[in-house]
Amino acid sequence: MAVPFRRTSKTKKRMRRTHLKKEVGALTTCPKCGATIRPHRACPKCGYYKNVEVVKVNKEEEK
Repeated sequence: MAVPFRRTSKTKKRMRRTHLKKEVGALTTCPKCGATIRPHRACPKCGYYKNVEVVKVNKEEEK
């Protein structure tokens, strides 16, 4: 089995792994209340999706 002749330096190892970082997921704003939400999901604050109420949200839960 092949064995590396020299140890991989920290710089080389880090250069190889630069593309493995995590990315921030996409976010949009709710057109009804302006809250930041993930796309294609009902807003947890107001319960609307595409200007149609799909989830009943109690006003007491928001506080």
